[in-house]
Amino acid sequence: MEAHVFFLHLLAVLLAARFFAEVAVRLGAPSVIGELVAGVIIGPSLLGWVEPNEILKLLAEIGIILLLFEVGLKTDGKRLLHSGFKSSIVALSGFILPMLFGFTAAYWLFDLSLLVALFIGGTITATSIGITVRVLNDLNCQKAHEGQVVLGAAVLDDVFGVILLAILYEFSVSGGISLINVSKVLLFIGLFFAFAPVVAKFISIYITRLDMNSEIPGVIPTTIVSLVLFFSWISHSLGAPELLGGFAAGLALSRRFFLPFGLTINTDEVCARCVESQMKPIIQLFTPIFFVYIGLSLNLREIDWSSQFIWGFSLTIFILAVLGKMIGPFFLKESIYSKWAIGMAMVPRGEIGLIFVELGRISDILNNEIHAGMVIVIVLTTLLSPFAMKWYHYEYATHLCDD
Repeated sequence: MEAHVFFLHLLAVLLAARFFAEVAVRLGAPSVIGELVAGVIIGPSLLGWVEPNEILKLLAEIGIILLLFEVGLKTDGKRLLHSGFKSSIVALSGFILPMLFGFTAAYWLFDLSLLVALFIGGTITATSIGITVRVLNDLNCQKAHEGQVVLGAAVLDDVFGVILLAILYEFSVSGGISLINVSKVLLFIGLFFAFAPVVAKFISIYITRLDMNSEIPGVIPTTIVSLVLFFSWISHSLGAPELLGGFAAGLALSRRFFLPFGLTINTDEVCARCVESQMKPIIQLFTPIFFVYIGLSLNLREIDWSSQFIWGFSLTIFILAVLGKMIGPFFLKESIYSKWAIGMAMVPRGEIGLIFVELGRISDILNNEIHAGMVIVIVLTTLLSPFAMKWYHYEYATHLCDD
């Protein structure tokens, strides 16, 4: 592709992402939905202005890595400690049940292969903490008891989801299930959790001093992007997806990281805030490209919409995805209003689910029809949940956030 043609395509991607994200937010929907719709509209499904290509794919992969870096950076171990047992119950049940439901339906009901069924189950495990936090903030519930339980559970869900993604990535690369390779991935994750806090302490001190003594602006973005790329390279070298390295880098530089047995290492608070503020424009530039690219890759013209499979599959997985998240809070000793409120807040899948689906597609594990069905499921959970949460709060549970 000639450079000037690519520049035009990238221009279309960035402007469409911004425009449709703005429209989505003004309509009360998450911005990620607008970016996904942008890809569908300008891509092969509708206008055909932009086709998926290797350069856009590479930029989208950078967007995934930076998105997971941001997730890791915002992971708050202190919040997990405070929310404690209740968040753990909600997170574990909200991780295991959707995985079990999705896998069982795909494998036994729709007669799909073992690897495809595992990807389908994995796709509906994670909760979108970004969307959940945004809605809780809108409702002024982020500091309420229910909000703290949800946020703690969503953070745990993200950690579980990233680990599961690393395992499924190994399955997709090897074409089958290898316990030896899975053990290698888990060993890498374990070693990272052991050494990352120490590394983060030294890195934060070094970056802070370098930023103060440098005569050239832009030290923090340069060093942090370099760190993310380095962690991603290590991750790939050890058999895990590159995006796990991005998550690892963000987690290592988060404001507070907990070691086993209650030991802690505090990273420089000023450095952490500088990293967040100076990395945000870069993340906001690359991350929308990933979601638009998913829309570009989703060719709706190739799908037989008269097929009973696509509708039956999407509806079944959607119902199971919702049930899998709603059941967990009913194990808690809370009021019925709290149980429903917590369950609804755990339903949005958002960006993490789309990452699972895209990995399945580029690995040729999910065909176009199943890929489209799973995107429909994620869009429905992401789009309907915020409206359901707001409606339920104002109709039945306004008092929950007044404590």
